[in-house]
Amino acid sequence: MKIMNKLCTTLAVLLIAATSVTAQSVLGKWKTIDDNTGVAKSIVEIYEQDGKVYGKVAEILNEDRVDAVCTECEGDDKDKPILGLVIIRGLEKDGDEYNDGKILDPESGTLYKCYIELEEPNKLKVRGYVGFSLLGRTQYWLRAE
Repeated sequence: MKIMNKLCTTLAVLLIAATSVTAQSVLGKWKTIDDNTGVAKSIVEIYEQDGKVYGKVAEILNEDRVDAVCTECEGDDKDKPILGLVIIRGLEKDGDEYNDGKILDPESGTLYKCYIELEEPNKLKVRGYVGFSLLGRTQYWLRAE
């Protein structure tokens, strides 16, 4: 009976540990919030590929913008649909944050340097900047259910 209790306790501890690690990941779906209006704009799916982190627009929440294209973008992204567009590119894990990548603003077509980090298990800090991280803008995204 003691062995069974120890086994159950060990399994419970492992399950809790695995759950808390998953909850603290930047990977998954995030609801983007407009910093000016406070209105949710889209769902971005953050995923890992070849050891780097990327994010693509998985859903556009404003029905009037579902068919929007990136008219201001340059290069391969020019006139591509925003839905499905990869907007976070090539972030690398560095301690608690992911940096050394880029983020695309599909409204302006501008590509910024970027870093992201979890503020809380369900709140992601996303900072886009030019040059130094002091010259930029921060948004907070909420984990999508």
